[in-house]
Amino acid sequence: MRVPGSLLVLVVLFSIQAGAQDVDKLPEHPTVPAVRFECVWEAATPQDFVVVVNSLGSAKYLSRNPTRQNEDGSNSLDLSDYNIDFTLSPANQTRVFQLALQANYFNGDFEYKKHAVASTGTKTLGYADSSRHFETTYNWSENTAIDQLTSIFEGISSTLEHGRRLSFLRRFDKLGLEDELKGMEDAAEKHYLAEIQAIAPILENIAADSSVLNIARRRARRLLDLAGKEAGQHAGVKTPQ
Repeated sequence: MRVPGSLLVLVVLFSIQAGAQDVDKLPEHPTVPAVRFECVWEAATPQDFVVVVNSLGSAKYLSRNPTRQNEDGSNSLDLSDYNIDFTLSPANQTRVFQLALQANYFNGDFEYKKHAVASTGTKTLGYADSSRHFETTYNWSENTAIDQLTSIFEGISSTLEHGRRLSFLRRFDKLGLEDELKGMEDAAEKHYLAEIQAIAPILENIAADSSVLNIARRRARRLLDLAGKEAGQHAGVKTPQ
């Protein structure tokens, strides 16, 4: 049975909205502790991304580019949201909640105020469990736990956005895969990626695809090997300057 086009659009929009509702705010007092990170930076792509993880390892990611310029200079809504569920590796699952504890579950003001620093987006960290619900917003923080959490979540976003582009390129521009994978290897070497295992399926598909350039397939295999090595250990990531 064919689904009418108008109904299909409504289904897609409902799915996007449902995904957004899952990550746009934390429940007031969830039975399973959860941490939420959001970064809003109009100069970046994506302009807005959110990661929500709970202490069991379940994780959700949503990225958005809320506005775009029309030819007449006005803004229009961009619905190209990217929504994905994944499982956080045990190492980062433990690390995220250890760091939340170190940062007093984000109960406080962690913004660096000694002097002006370059804007890298408005970031929000939130924590909620059965008895606590705290949130803090900052551009940059000298608190070590906050800084490390920022790096982890930005690394997750970078990895998942690479996975999004890889899926697109494999369908529409296989020759472009090599450059994208090279960029991923460079980023991984500089510790700018996190949770590479979350995009293992697309890397496996590329590595097994005989229609893809051999050099790209080798790069995909090396990234899969790296994901396997990182699965059982904490891999610190840092934010590009």
